[in-house]
Amino acid sequence: MPSGSSTSGVGRVIAGRYLLLNRLGSGGMGHVWLAHDQRLACEVALKEIVFRDPAEADEREARVARARAEARHAAGLRGHPHVVTVHDVLEHEGLPWIVMEYVAGAVNLRDLIDRHGPPAPAECARIGLAVLDALTAGHERGVMHRDVKPANILLAPDRSGSPYGRVLLADYGISVQPDAGETRYTLASVLVGTAGYLAPERVTGGAPSPATDLFSLGCTLYHAVEGRGPFDRESHLAQVTAVVMEEPRPAARAGALGPVVRALLEKDPARRMSAAEAEAALSRIVVPEVDAYARTRTDLGSQPHWGGAPLGLPDGPGRTRARVLHAVLAGLLGLAVAGAGVWYAVARESDRPGGSGRPYGDAVGLGEPLKGGDCVLADWPGTSAFRGTPRLRLDPSCREQAPDGQVMAFVAAASAAEARREGPAACEERTAGVRERLADVRSFAVVPSEAGFEAAGRRTACLVLGAHGPVFGPLGEYRKAGSAFADTATMQRRDCLDVRSRRDARLVSCAERHDEQVLGFTRLGADVTLTEARTESDTVCAREVPPRDYGFDPSVYTAGSWTSEGSWKNGTHFVVCTVRRQNGGTMEGDEP
Repeated sequence: MPSGSSTSGVGRVIAGRYLLLNRLGSGGMGHVWLAHDQRLACEVALKEIVFRDPAEADEREARVARARAEARHAAGLRGHPHVVTVHDVLEHEGLPWIVMEYVAGAVNLRDLIDRHGPPAPAECARIGLAVLDALTAGHERGVMHRDVKPANILLAPDRSGSPYGRVLLADYGISVQPDAGETRYTLASVLVGTAGYLAPERVTGGAPSPATDLFSLGCTLYHAVEGRGPFDRESHLAQVTAVVMEEPRPAARAGALGPVVRALLEKDPARRMSAAEAEAALSRIVVPEVDAYARTRTDLGSQPHWGGAPLGLPDGPGRTRARVLHAVLAGLLGLAVAGAGVWYAVARESDRPGGSGRPYGDAVGLGEPLKGGDCVLADWPGTSAFRGTPRLRLDPSCREQAPDGQVMAFVAAASAAEARREGPAACEERTAGVRERLADVRSFAVVPSEAGFEAAGRRTACLVLGAHGPVFGPLGEYRKAGSAFADTATMQRRDCLDVRSRRDARLVSCAERHDEQVLGFTRLGADVTLTEARTESDTVCAREVPPRDYGFDPSVYTAGSWTSEGSWKNGTHFVVCTVRRQNGGTMEGDEP
């Protein structure tokens, strides 16, 4: 038996609390178990660190201490929507165990590619954008991941049932972690990583930095879209040599993702694409820029339409201003993409010869093709939304009629049949970025009819619609700085707001002074009234989406919340959870 290894097995209780149910996997440095937390009555994943030879056992104390330090860093990212949460590090019978979130139904990206082949570039970009968001959150706290690779990216079902809708970065910053079947390349200087995914400056002795993680992300995106790593060679030594001395093989399948990958694989870290540049480039692939279009005009100086109910909460003790948000999704609740799914409208009566030739058929009813940024009203044929084909109407103001959604992207096709076959899934990919930043929306594909294919510009229109009601205004990049919010439905992660009164919250640049940031979304019980919500939601948000989990000093910042009539009318009871200064002062970008 290897030195220091554990005889633990199914049925054993670790630290008097965790009942081992079955082994999920094993790697170069230990085992991963599914366990039942007997105290909290839930399932968790346990990593057992195994020392296989006397030399490793001699380093036990230092390595356990390092595991604890790294786990504390990872725990600082608890609640991030794209990070597997680390709950604790403990010792049991002299061996370290790491207690983590158990992600049911998850498959790592490497295995998924091996089974089904590389995903489309847009899907790879969506995955990359989520991983980049996780890395950036760590980098802002001074934590480097150091082992970004396909095997450490988990794809899991989201709340809508989409099998790979949730993207999670695993093994966050823990250098003594069990591996996923890949050999690590480790030197005496405690260089941690995987051959073929290490940045050149790390191989040559440089310190880990955000740029080194971005290089590994570039390798991972290359692998995702090409089906193999950019520096795959016959041996680990050859891979490491190639990272330093050779250029990656040209990418044949990357398409629009190619320039991003090449920029991330720049060997000189000073010339490598930055995180902000990568985010912008990946976002353009996930949600492509649409044709030039005179976007909806809004009167930025006007008061928003509040539907007769204030968007906000009564003033509390010490509160000098009302509060609003920068939406950073609370993934632990999985509510940011609640009900996210893909639906499409095809008017079949127009497919037959002699049909009307309207772009999307008689049932949809539009006489002109949709344009980027168009806000729409959807009238469904029955009593339930997202069943059947809706009749669409435009809301030119994108505000006055409380639009149900907005055109966010397009998918080109060679034929109407191809549009029907591929448009809905492609629209789900193209709208994934904006949907993940909102609380309660769905993807919807408006597919051209056979007779109207040319009139529709040979492309499917990708909408984002409110899952349970209107969205009350522009979404995503169609919102303008200075514009007022009409409802919490359009509030999304990374928004920063200037709050002028309880009835007037406006979108501003996060580089400017602002009053609040959103840390996520939660929902209250069906029996909670809107009036009750306005007194209870601060407390609920402090418990469910605590600012300290996002790096905010609890002695300076406190939780806040916003409610609106819309989410009570549609029965979802969504609450926007925010962070603000305790003294009511403004935030100028110095927060985590």
